[in-house]
Amino acid sequence: MSLSRKRKKELRKLQDHANKVWGSQQVIVGEAADVAREASRQLGHFGREQVAPAVHASYDRYAAPYVDRGVKYSKHVLSDKVVPVTGSVVGSALSVWDAANETRERIAAGKGLALPDAKKYQKLADKYGKKASKKLSAKLSALEPPRKGIGAGGVIAIVLGVFAAAGILYAAWQTLRADDELWVADDPLRAPDA
Repeated sequence: MSLSRKRKKELRKLQDHANKVWGSQQVIVGEAADVAREASRQLGHFGREQVAPAVHASYDRYAAPYVDRGVKYSKHVLSDKVVPVTGSVVGSALSVWDAANETRERIAAGKGLALPDAKKYQKLADKYGKKASKKLSAKLSALEPPRKGIGAGGVIAIVLGVFAAAGILYAAWQTLRADDELWVADDPLRAPDA
């Protein structure tokens, strides 16, 4: 099948035009990539200079008082409610143990059964309870590490920063993403010969 001169000339013109469009697309895509890089850099500056301080200030203003109040209340409940109750339970258990041992010794010695002295065991229970409470309080205070590093505000700021960065990356990806037909290769390809 042969083409006429006129058709060959038209096909060459079309091929030249396609090559020009191909080249201009590569230039445009290169400029779009430069714009996207600069936008990413500017968004990073904006995040560090504007968003992070605003998030930190908002946390300090709105969330920090409630977090601090919750921590203080938890410490109060633990130190003023849980530790004394635990100490008294431990003290009562140890005094009952002592009473059982004393009764066992009396029976073994042949002295028979007698009612235990309630005042004596109450004093022992109080003594054991105070001792157990002191030990628990010491262990709990040793468990609380000194505050180092970032607190809850820093964690919230980091989480919000990660979400902001993810949003920016998603927006950039949606902007630069297109159908396969619209993307051009990095190296110039020749248009097909007619």
